[in-house]
Amino acid sequence: MTEPVFILGGHQTDFAKVWSRQGQDISDMIRETTLGALEASKVDAASIQSIHVGNAFGELQRQQAHLGSMVAQVVPELWGVPAMRHEGACASSSLAVLAAMAEIEAGRYDCVLVVGAEELKNLPGDVASQNQNAASWQGHEDIACKFMWPAGFGLVAQEYERRYGLDRKHLNRIAELNYANAKRNPLAQTRKWAFEPISFTDDDEANPMIEPGSRRQDCGQITDGACAVVLASGRFAREHGLNLSALARIAGWGHRNAGLKLKDKLARSANARYVFPDLRQTIEDAWARAGVPGIEAMDGIETHDCFTTTEYVAIDHLGLTPPGQSWQAVEDGSIERGGRCPVNMSGGLIGCGHPVGATGTRMLFDAARQVTDAAGDCQIEGARTMQTLNIGGSFATVVSFVVARGV
Repeated sequence: MTEPVFILGGHQTDFAKVWSRQGQDISDMIRETTLGALEASKVDAASIQSIHVGNAFGELQRQQAHLGSMVAQVVPELWGVPAMRHEGACASSSLAVLAAMAEIEAGRYDCVLVVGAEELKNLPGDVASQNQNAASWQGHEDIACKFMWPAGFGLVAQEYERRYGLDRKHLNRIAELNYANAKRNPLAQTRKWAFEPISFTDDDEANPMIEPGSRRQDCGQITDGACAVVLASGRFAREHGLNLSALARIAGWGHRNAGLKLKDKLARSANARYVFPDLRQTIEDAWARAGVPGIEAMDGIETHDCFTTTEYVAIDHLGLTPPGQSWQAVEDGSIERGGRCPVNMSGGLIGCGHPVGATGTRMLFDAARQVTDAAGDCQIEGARTMQTLNIGGSFATVVSFVVARGV
């Protein structure tokens, strides 16, 4: 990376809020988070030179597309600013961040707003779940099921069981940890939820099977929400009197794509070291661009846990354990608060919530808050380097950022 990209600030909505119940919709989310990000970044609307919006399912959930222009519609001070929308399933707003970074690195613009937003609670849960199937290869996945994503990630759990062995107690522990972490997060969807210990077992009543390989507590929470960040060049930050050493910076990034169909990915990796080689390559690319040797340089991780299985996959692909041995990091406390590499202090997608198009920016914002000592009760003591891992579909679109403090 030749030109540093700094995160001046950001804003996240309350992921527990159901906007439609208050007569509001995705436009209101975009307005709140845009204005909040501008205020937090201490820049006015006139400083924003470009806008990128990440959203996955606006057309299906609200019959609303063209969300690039929605920003100026609800924040008229941004009228005339070039804008575009990006879609990459759950990685949509990470793609928006990548596009914004490219503009800054190329010298085209110096200050860019990135907004991730999704409305998922305005329709019944079964309808919203069906809409999210659009992130798979419709009609071609060859997975007999009622719920595509619990079935798909359940299949991943079965693949780990086949290749390496898998004890479900470690998946249950991942869920328990993320719900516990969310209780410290004042913006988390599940911060007030309560569970009995039996909920984190394989008890068929307390934790019923949803699809083979996936129980209820394995599933992340879809929700409404938005998160925006303001990105800027070092030149812009200096000209505006900002202290670069106190800012979060995107030190490295990785972005890879595989095909849509899950079974094709599993078949192609049959003899590979990792179950998802493209995921591992994305992570390694981020390390290389950041100039760090690997996971040992990270003080913490914000990773995609749309299911406990996804976090289990992330643990070994990030190198916290050898391939197939993610259980070790769960069992020895490595991923817990105070462990050698805490994971999802925000609560992750399971605890904090998963408004699909907002998840990438939310992860980036939380990583930035960690390295600038602004994470409140979720803070990892002494954190100066964080990594995000954002996954769209069945590991089809993968984006990772390394976030560090200062120049």
